[in-house]
Amino acid sequence: MFKVQVKKIDSSIHTNDGSFLQTPFWCEFKARHGWTYRRFALNIEYEDAQKDFEVSVLNRDFAKGKFSIAYIPLFPKLPFDTKQVNANDQTIEFAAFLHDIAIALKEFLPSNTIAIRFDPDVSFDDLMECYAYNKGLKIVSFADKLGLRKNRVDIQPPDTTLVDLTRSTDEILEGMHSKWRYNIRLSAKKGVVIHKYDGKSLNLLEKIDKFYELTKETNARDGNSSHAKEYYLDLIRSSAQEIAEGKDVPQINLYIAEHEGDEIAAIMTLFSHDEAVYLYGASSNHKRNLMPNHLLQWTAMQDAKAYGSKYYDMYGMPPEGQDENHPMHGLYMFKANFGGRIIHRLGSWDMPLRPFYYKLYSMAEGARAFWFKKIVKKLHGR
Repeated sequence: MFKVQVKKIDSSIHTNDGSFLQTPFWCEFKARHGWTYRRFALNIEYEDAQKDFEVSVLNRDFAKGKFSIAYIPLFPKLPFDTKQVNANDQTIEFAAFLHDIAIALKEFLPSNTIAIRFDPDVSFDDLMECYAYNKGLKIVSFADKLGLRKNRVDIQPPDTTLVDLTRSTDEILEGMHSKWRYNIRLSAKKGVVIHKYDGKSLNLLEKIDKFYELTKETNARDGNSSHAKEYYLDLIRSSAQEIAEGKDVPQINLYIAEHEGDEIAAIMTLFSHDEAVYLYGASSNHKRNLMPNHLLQWTAMQDAKAYGSKYYDMYGMPPEGQDENHPMHGLYMFKANFGGRIIHRLGSWDMPLRPFYYKLYSMAEGARAFWFKKIVKKLHGR
């Protein structure tokens, strides 16, 4: 249905726009932490039209290099105007679109690649519409024997909320829940101070140590896991270094909330021309009544607006967390009440290239996710 021509490329003009997950900066960073990556120019022909795309494809080896997974984050978008195409035709065409891209890329990827995993850049305001679209993709893939599989484990958070930074500061505040505006003022009134650090800060090692300490405290409380300390240090340092060299790459910042000498909460953010992203966060079990996390987010939003980012992505929330009985209701309300637009993406879709090995890998991946998301979190009361 789609004619896809692929050409490997070594550079890109898209160094600081679009999704940060597709930028060379992010891919090169991931390449220092267990991944490899390749960048391609795609020419897509469909009926009487054609479009050009650039895409980064990450690969990660498993089982001592016996097989690997190719991963394509936040790509592709819908290749047509959804307002002019009915829902059934959308799913038929998009399923074929994913399949045809995967088949075209296959010969350019390592021979041990068992599947290509997409996180499509397709979102819905209504959760039920997203569920219906995914269901439609499953039906089409089965009926047309395309081989696509909805992965049980989503790599990027499919549900999030985006705060519009193109509005005035007063308008952004007005869009928040009144209690959140109160908490921001309360935190500042009680003496919480926000300090900002980048990869060139003289005391960076000390502050990364503190961030990692808070991260371990948060993980123990919530039953989560995190990266190694060196991962966060490399991320913030590499950003500052490339910016100092005159490169236009995303800016990574570390914000730490301090009160009377105690560093009680921290977040790490990414700013690009299109988006600002709340990447990582951690907080102490002490002085939580001072609402440092509200002031941290508001400070980062103001800085992102000044940088020129168009929206602030809270980066992940439970899709049904509005239900007061949901175990992550608190997290949902914390993020939603900053007044952003809640969106729901499709999540991860796989195109198996070696079905037998893919099935084994998928079973192992599902078992690991069940252990961490169900058993471990339940042990922590989540």
